[in-house]
Amino acid sequence: MKFLKNTLKFIVILLAVVIAALYITDTDYLLKAVRTIYMNGHKTAYLEDYKQFDNQAINIGTPEPWPNHKDYNSASETEELTKLNESSGTIAYVIIKNDSIWFENYYDEFNENSKSNSFSMAKSYVSGLMQKAIQDGYIKSLDQPVCDFLPEFCDGKAAKMTVGDLSSMSSGTNWDEAYYSPFSITTRAYFDDDLSKVMNGLKMATDPGKSYKYASGDTQMLAMVIEKATGKKLYKYFEESFWKPLGAENETLWQVDSEDHDLVKAYCCIASNAKDFARYGKLFKDHGKWNGKQILDSTFVAKSVHPRFKNGPMYGYGWWIAKHKNKDVFYMRGHLGQYVIVIPEDNVMVIRLGHTVAKAKGDAHSPDFHTFIDEAYSMMEK
Repeated sequence: MKFLKNTLKFIVILLAVVIAALYITDTDYLLKAVRTIYMNGHKTAYLEDYKQFDNQAINIGTPEPWPNHKDYNSASETEELTKLNESSGTIAYVIIKNDSIWFENYYDEFNENSKSNSFSMAKSYVSGLMQKAIQDGYIKSLDQPVCDFLPEFCDGKAAKMTVGDLSSMSSGTNWDEAYYSPFSITTRAYFDDDLSKVMNGLKMATDPGKSYKYASGDTQMLAMVIEKATGKKLYKYFEESFWKPLGAENETLWQVDSEDHDLVKAYCCIASNAKDFARYGKLFKDHGKWNGKQILDSTFVAKSVHPRFKNGPMYGYGWWIAKHKNKDVFYMRGHLGQYVIVIPEDNVMVIRLGHTVAKAKGDAHSPDFHTFIDEAYSMMEK
């Protein structure tokens, strides 16, 4: 009995020392990581982790349900697609043809209205909000200095950084895009209660606007610029600019760092569903128009889906870019294989949400990305 008491006492003291050390070394965000992710059996962020964090609700306006195609769900999944969906943990697979739902299926107890984490697909929305702020007169242009909005970035190389540099992933900061290291700034940003403080601590590594380097921190800084420029919370600006005008059918949630600081995790973390995510893909497919109204400038839309830098042919302004069998493709992309894939030439979109995908090398496209497209065409050609 005495041994047990001493053991428990030792454990309590050890835990107290560890917690104290985390606070002393400013790594106490790891406590939140343990509570929200690791104690739920995950090694990284997962599809329903929004339930563990603070969120802000984004309301709908007048819902505009997608029409069903005349051939709606007339085809079955190919054997290859079924195998991939099962092995990768797909939760939603939707084919939209000529702006109508051609095929849809849901898995793992998810349905058409189930919420799941967008992860980095949110970056495409934030880039669009930047353009909306330009159109609304809050931001002068893509060339306006970030320093005009964020005074922490007014010295040295940082003074040359522009709003467009943030949207095209060319800030030149020392951001380290490492998802699985508990000590990376990416992990800190995901769990820290004061995201603004984390971002303002970034340093410059190279000259901005010279080359592409994927960095979630660029999108987070861009969100801070937009909030400062508009005087509006990003989730509210998103609601009025896109979610309501595009006829979303479901209220959505956007994770924030904490109730106190109320800053969205702009590089990720919109909780929604496949068909509502797809609306933004349609907006860009249709050159910024929705129901005949020009929501976004068509010139910006065209710029967004073309590469800015030679060393980054796969990325534009908030959108991923690919070639698939000689067809131009652009797409929204998120951690673990969240995709809204747009093939404008054929007026086709493929949306896939799920738990995993095959890893790509560097910033290349996942081999599963190509398979999701191939099998959609195989189904449509039957």
